[in-house]
Amino acid sequence: MPVRQALGRGDFYVAEANSVAVSQIECWRDWPGRKLVLAGPEGSGKTHLAHVWASESGARILEAASLTVEDVPHLVSGPLCIEDVPAVAGDDRAERALLHLHNLALAEGQTLLLTADRPPSNWGLALPDLASRMNGTPMVSLSEPDDLLLGAVLLKMFADRQIVPAPDAVTYLVRHMHRSFAMAGQIVDALDEAALAQPKGINRPLAIKVLQQLDTLGD
Repeated sequence: MPVRQALGRGDFYVAEANSVAVSQIECWRDWPGRKLVLAGPEGSGKTHLAHVWASESGARILEAASLTVEDVPHLVSGPLCIEDVPAVAGDDRAERALLHLHNLALAEGQTLLLTADRPPSNWGLALPDLASRMNGTPMVSLSEPDDLLLGAVLLKMFADRQIVPAPDAVTYLVRHMHRSFAMAGQIVDALDEAALAQPKGINRPLAIKVLQQLDTLGD
């Protein structure tokens, strides 16, 4: 079945690992300097929260690597979310486009949300003015999940694929898998594929088998 990723506010599970970030997104009108960096590991919910914010603020979502200096004047007509900012590091044209966008957006009174998998000090930006502005941007982080959040993330990933796993399969995965959002994505993908070959769907025995296979590949 095709993946239909649910990105609404009601689909985002709030737990200790992300509660501060969610709070910051909800009070976006109070961001110092009208900008915020949202940082977190792969699959931690950055894009989901970006879409939640875009829905609330009317923001446009753009990929950092797609920016050009020529396009910037046409983009600054409202709040903006720039995804995966570290992707521009070392690309002089892309870095200059982002700097131009940053300066023009704030000069026009707009608000900026920037997403990344790590803090700005580790982005490797070559343009000093851009690095200075990014390092001076307030940041909020998404951390790796606790049991409740990991279980909720797994269930959402299954739901995006229109899959209903056996409850004990999810319980087993939460207790035994490597605790990361990236691994949750790998497991759901592997289980989705493995389930095609058996009539019982995703149950605990299949979860055990797939998790063991992934552990073997990681050795």
